[in-house]
Amino acid sequence: MTMLKGSCLCGAVTYEVEDAFEAAFYCHCSRCRRATGSAFKPMASIKTGRLRLVQGEANVLIFGDPADTHDVHCGQCGSFLYSVIAENGNTHVAMGTLVDDPKVRPSFHMFVGSKAPWHEITDSLPQFEGLPG
Repeated sequence: MTMLKGSCLCGAVTYEVEDAFEAAFYCHCSRCRRATGSAFKPMASIKTGRLRLVQGEANVLIFGDPADTHDVHCGQCGSFLYSVIAENGNTHVAMGTLVDDPKVRPSFHMFVGSKAPWHEITDSLPQFEGLPG
């Protein structure tokens, strides 16, 4: 299995993840917008356990309950790295933190019902008001 490298902005936290993402998408919910400071968060979903920290575990800052759903940031530069979703056993990797190019590409937009009013979606990918399905 091909392993991809990822890193925060300052390089204090690095990780490896299998290039076996189940899906990739753009989330427009207010929580993701605030976590990234952007109009949306591009994420790639993979089963938890297929990502491992390589360096900087002491620099990791967890937002949320470490035993439940939580976000992982670099405690030095603040970069948002990934979210662990306890309900479905997935990890959502912030695609902008990947150093290597994954095979997967975003295939839909979700939570467009709460997207930033100043952002216009200009691609032809499917759009969902909330969660898909």
